[in-house]
Amino acid sequence: MTTLSTPARPGLRLPPLARKVFAEFLGSLLLAATVVGSGIAAASLSPHDRGLELLENALVTGAALVALILALGPVSAAFNPVVTLAERAFGAITTGEASAFIAAQVVGCCAGTVLANLMFDLDAVTLSTHHRGTGGQWLGEVVATFGLLVVIFGVVRSGRSPVVALAVGGYITAAYWFTSSTSFANPAITVARTLSNTFAGIAPSSVPSFVLMQLAGGALALAAVLVLYPDAAQVADDLTHLNSDRQDLS
Repeated sequence: MTTLSTPARPGLRLPPLARKVFAEFLGSLLLAATVVGSGIAAASLSPHDRGLELLENALVTGAALVALILALGPVSAAFNPVVTLAERAFGAITTGEASAFIAAQVVGCCAGTVLANLMFDLDAVTLSTHHRGTGGQWLGEVVATFGLLVVIFGVVRSGRSPVVALAVGGYITAAYWFTSSTSFANPAITVARTLSNTFAGIAPSSVPSFVLMQLAGGALALAAVLVLYPDAAQVADDLTHLNSDRQDLS
């Protein structure tokens, strides 16, 4: 018996930067849909039990982060403007690349939030009235973002890039619980979560202070990384090598 095989068809060959921008958009979209969607589901399945709702939201978000980083990491998988700015500060990407990635992350997160609303038969956009503005929550965002970047760059610098997805997913799951802000740690998803008046939402008036604290946490993390790994050039080389591996695989 003759076995017939279908010749492999080449994929759509976009320019390298376009592929990376699309990966950042897609990853951000799915991440926001996960965060908001799991929050809506948790509030529906476990009403009036805030602890259980948060546990469900945290576990689902952490698991999705692992999956998304593993799936899109070979192309680009920051999904977070603070991480992208840190990569730019270390010289691993250009200003133009950083700008394109951040735009894709913000648009992707907003699209993901709208998608989550629609999946649960809500209006596409419902501005959140959930105010998050205490001093403790601001400090929580500094801590959450600081820890996230230290984890990412510490894992990369130690030569264990293949496990960065597990490290990030585990950290975010934990940070949902040990930080008072429930660890937004991402300006793009912070902006996007204003578009859903549900469990994961945040009031627009609370966004500027949250984003400022996230940037502060990111800056402190950069300083900590340079203390832990004094050879800044080597940190940049590690990131550049990681980006080169992504280019080869994509």
